[in-house]
Amino acid sequence: MASVYRYLQRLSHESPVIVWALGLGFLGPALVVTVPPIRKSLGWQPAERIPTTFPLPDRARRPVSGFEDPKN
Repeated sequence: MASVYRYLQRLSHESPVIVWALGLGFLGPALVVTVPPIRKSLGWQPAERIPTTFPLPDRARRPVSGFEDPKN
């Protein structure tokens, strides 16, 4: 175990980009598991869904007039 620690310590001095990439790579899946329960315990509610259709009126449809092409 001590050799792994020494290797990571040496790697962090020689190429810190790799160490940061590994750290963020391991942090992502951990956050996927831990953040939703924390948000739920704080009372977060998802936003209301956006409507995907236009509501139609409850009346008979009238034909549209006045938009015809002029006859020349």
